[in-house]
Amino acid sequence: MSKLNYNPDVLSCLANLSNDEVFTPPQLANQMLDMLPQELFRSPKTRFLDPCTKSGVFLREIAKRLITGLADEIPDLQERIDHIMHHQLYGIAITRLTSLMSRRSLYCSKNASGKYALSQFDTEDGNIRFTDQRHTWQNGKCKYCGASQEVYDRGDDLESHAYEFIHTDKPNTLYNNMTFDVIIGNPPYQLNDGGGSGSSAKPIYDKFIIQAKKLNPRYLLMIIPSRWMTGGKGLDSFREMMIQDRRIQVLHDYLDSSQCFTGVSIEGGVCYFMWNTNYSGECEYYLHQSSGNILYTRKTLDEEGTSDIVIRDSNLIGILNKTKSLKELTFDSIVSSRNPFAIRGDIKTLVSDTATKRRILCRLELKRKIVPIKDSFKLGRGKEYIGKYKLFVSKADGAAGQIGNPIPARIIGKAEFGEKDMICSETFLAIGPFINKEEALNVASYMQTKFFRLLVGIRKNKNMTQKTYSYVPLQDFSKPWTDEELYKKYGLTDEEIQFIESMIRPME
Repeated sequence: MSKLNYNPDVLSCLANLSNDEVFTPPQLANQMLDMLPQELFRSPKTRFLDPCTKSGVFLREIAKRLITGLADEIPDLQERIDHIMHHQLYGIAITRLTSLMSRRSLYCSKNASGKYALSQFDTEDGNIRFTDQRHTWQNGKCKYCGASQEVYDRGDDLESHAYEFIHTDKPNTLYNNMTFDVIIGNPPYQLNDGGGSGSSAKPIYDKFIIQAKKLNPRYLLMIIPSRWMTGGKGLDSFREMMIQDRRIQVLHDYLDSSQCFTGVSIEGGVCYFMWNTNYSGECEYYLHQSSGNILYTRKTLDEEGTSDIVIRDSNLIGILNKTKSLKELTFDSIVSSRNPFAIRGDIKTLVSDTATKRRILCRLELKRKIVPIKDSFKLGRGKEYIGKYKLFVSKADGAAGQIGNPIPARIIGKAEFGEKDMICSETFLAIGPFINKEEALNVASYMQTKFFRLLVGIRKNKNMTQKTYSYVPLQDFSKPWTDEELYKKYGLTDEEIQFIESMIRPME
């Protein structure tokens, strides 16, 4: 095709613009729509709602299918378009700007009552509404979305991110108690809570799913980060609800988010699913590996022994069951909680210019460093580690990769040995304490094995916690460990060993 004749879809271009608002490419929207029974697009009674419309891509692509599907039912094209626009397609925009974009995509005019609109409405909004919502503050947090009042209580000239669909106790009243056959969308993923980004920011996509279910649609389809499967701040109850819900009929899980959103990196990948209110059974689960391979299985999301997370790769189930069969204590019992020494704020203010008794492992100027800490510093937590040996491991290492990458992953960084009076910043977790140095070094050797790192990788999220290590069995640490010894101890097959070797790379 000649470059002069190339006419790209503007919504495909828009989908590649930014990480701040993840816009859905038309191709992805159609992959999701393909999961639905296609007779829905041949009925003049089917109603669709996008409760978090950004570019209007879902509504536009649905309109295309309805225009084709209703050709026999409503032969006159304009009459057909009028019926579809007025009685079948509805949207709630997340900002005023996206309301204009969505109307432009669907009606070919940002003004639904204007002369250039495909179908004339009495109002400028048409069926795509936007209301400038405000947060409802209670004890410094919004009662609906949990947004921080300190961060989001600001002037009318700034976007509040108080999304209308989830800022109400009665979402059915937004469209006069109308029922919808299909609710579909790509909700906002998170809100900055003042403490970071990624999985340390506050997830919000779960609230759109919970609210959508209250409307009792026949089908619910949404694309969201996959982090909910293994962790995520405040997502425990949501994860439990999702993995126990037998109405999730199909789920596509992408380890590499760029396969869905070109140029956008979302730690842990993304997934989209179809929830069918009239279905109850196993989920058709498609794991899209970074290599392009697709692993298909039918399973319940709460497989035996893994009821608190979703194990994404079915190859891991047999290995995990063998490690659990010996009923050993688990490694999380010697891993600290987050921020083991309760150190917050700017580390530079604690650093001493001269040598002192106590030192701290931290990240300064984007590098891992061990520096002296002022004698005036008073330890708030973690006193059980003082005077004893320990190990420190980074709680976040995106560069270490995850299981399923085309290149074998490291999973975690190398553990740092901690002398008796060494502490760490909140960037690290503490492991131990240990009575002698030999025991600590033997634990470090275990942590370098591929066996150990594969089991950590099952539960790995962007920010790892004590619970991330709960699938790893404890060993006798009077000796160091090798993979060969561990494979033999747990009776792994040649196929299972080959899988581990292919997924995990040697520790540098």
